Amino acid sequence: MIYMNREEELSKTSEYYKDLYEKERAKNAQLTEKLVDAEAKAADLEYKMDKLRNSMIWKMVYPIRLLWSHTKNIFIRIKRYGSLSNLKKKIESKIIERRAYKSYGTLSMPDAEEIKRQRDTVFERKILFSILVPLYNTPEQFLREMIDSVVAQTYTDWELCLADGSDDEHAYVKTIVSSYNDPRIRYEKLTENLGISGNTNKCFDMAKGDYIGLFDHDDILHPTALYEYMKVICAEDADYIYCDETTFSGKSIDHMITLHFKPDFAPDNLRANNYICHFSVFAKELVKKCGTFRTEFDGSQDHDMILRLTREAKHISHVPKILYYWRSHAGSVASDINAKTYAIDAAKGAVAAHLTACGFKDFKIESSRAFETIFRIRYALTAHPLISIIIPNKDHTEDLRRCIESITDLTSYDNYEIIVVENNSETDEIREYYRSLKMHPKVRVEEYEGQFNYSKINNFGAGFAKGEYLLLLNNDTEVITRNWIEELLMYAQRDDVGAVGCMLYYPDYTIQHAGIVLGMGAHRTAGHSHYKMAKENLGYMGRLCYAQNVSAVTGACLMVRKALFDEVGGLSGDLAIALNDVDLCLKLRQKGLLNVFTPFAQLFHYESASRGDDVTADASKENAERYNRECEIFKNRWKEVLEAGDPYFNPNFSLDYSNYVLAGNRKSMLE
Repeated sequence: MIYMNREEELSKTSEYYKDLYEKERAKNAQLTEKLVDAEAKAADLEYKMDKLRNSMIWKMVYPIRLLWSHTKNIFIRIKRYGSLSNLKKKIESKIIERRAYKSYGTLSMPDAEEIKRQRDTVFERKILFSILVPLYNTPEQFLREMIDSVVAQTYTDWELCLADGSDDEHAYVKTIVSSYNDPRIRYEKLTENLGISGNTNKCFDMAKGDYIGLFDHDDILHPTALYEYMKVICAEDADYIYCDETTFSGKSIDHMITLHFKPDFAPDNLRANNYICHFSVFAKELVKKCGTFRTEFDGSQDHDMILRLTREAKHISHVPKILYYWRSHAGSVASDINAKTYAIDAAKGAVAAHLTACGFKDFKIESSRAFETIFRIRYALTAHPLISIIIPNKDHTEDLRRCIESITDLTSYDNYEIIVVENNSETDEIREYYRSLKMHPKVRVEEYEGQFNYSKINNFGAGFAKGEYLLLLNNDTEVITRNWIEELLMYAQRDDVGAVGCMLYYPDYTIQHAGIVLGMGAHRTAGHSHYKMAKENLGYMGRLCYAQNVSAVTGACLMVRKALFDEVGGLSGDLAIALNDVDLCLKLRQKGLLNVFTPFAQLFHYESASRGDDVTADASKENAERYNRECEIFKNRWKEVLEAGDPYFNPNFSLDYSNYVLAGNRKSMLE
């Protein structure tokens, strides 16, 4: 009896200390988050100060200050563009840009012949679209242009459901609607304004259509919008459809502020940023499952609705054409989110409700540097698994030393092992360094004696890994953010995720890797997006500021569950130097898994130097031939995937550039 009590006492003591340990670990994690944020802000300020101190502006500040009051405007322009001739070229490029934008505006409108062809088209399905528009004190011009854009649709089987919550001073709204005398336009004057969600729900009550479309009272539809949506409904059995959109100002849709060319459905993008937005159309059956708008999310009711609908949808289709014109004017969210500050809290609440419904707990949602409603989501780690970091190496003592010391000195995550895979090193210096590593409890060196083959070397290293997760890492990288492993692991731990990659900077803080695009580059195999962009760049539509889905990430820093790595056969040995990481990611994607890029795990990539000089200059031709040969292997293996295009990179962009240049143009959307 005494023995049993002793056992029970020991068990309680063990549980007490285990609980105490977990609390301390959680506390340390919170402190690490604060430290990482503080270090990131300090590094960013230091980076900006260095740029300022080394700039011509700083050196010329005294004489410039004397002339500043008289030459301010012209100086800024000349300084920005280098010379008056450059300024002239910039103005000319702006004119060309406007012409290019116009091709997505009035020049994209169908002529009479095309309108007739589309209206005469007989589809295999008969679909009635119910377009829902809540009205509230809508300006006359906006109201007429909105209704006109629906009446002009080349697909004519639609109804326009208008619920009017306008006050007595805007009684003209009813008069204007009545003047159309079109039985497809259905109007109800509400006895009181129920807010945007309540008013839209009244539209839902009016709707008789098979598909529902959400349309704002001050925006404009392209005349072919419903026709294009009918095509994908019939061809793909789509139950949720969206398109590309543009924001415009003034009296013409050609006065475009932004062109938003979107990726296909990307759940991580949508959680961080309501990139789908307009023009959302969905099967009415989905509404029966998900319900209508929820008033508690007024201001971000669309984001909440889209998150719920896409979670239930069986086939989500994206039409990569600008079919929606979002008007920017005083008081609109398109103009300034601060015009509706409540929308920020509503958006966070909508994302939180979605994540909770998906089973996530203890997450954090923070506004990013891009925009108040573009979010950084911090997922809680569900376990504390061992991470096996695999680093191939040949010579390059200083590169390897810098890499390993940055891990051991900075990394806040404590449960990891480092496996250095030695491959045919020749210097005494590296052998001496290997001997010193034997003293480190987290590091060991395994020797691969075959010819250099990046895939086989990493597969060999994975065979020695004891961890539940593998972290493939180049020897010429250096950790910047302390919680880099946590940032990668928070995605890799999810059952729906395959590979996770990080933000890689060159030493001057220009971007080396921010996700990989299929088909990009001269070989039309794969390339890096946002390549060589400056650190402070927000990226196209803020993409450098939130975690998102991509087709592939670089093997220079890639985390994947070991079981998945083994299941797909690891890295392909016939891709010895090129595209083995992209190939791995596509094998994971083929299994229905998502690949994720996160900008919040950051490393330097010196990219020197890892291999390149491990052969003589005489062998460079042989290396080039091998690269070309492996590109052909990759293109043949993934022929259909490459022909379909990268789902996360819009086909309106050129694959010749990494900085989001419109096809047929040389003007980057990032300038």
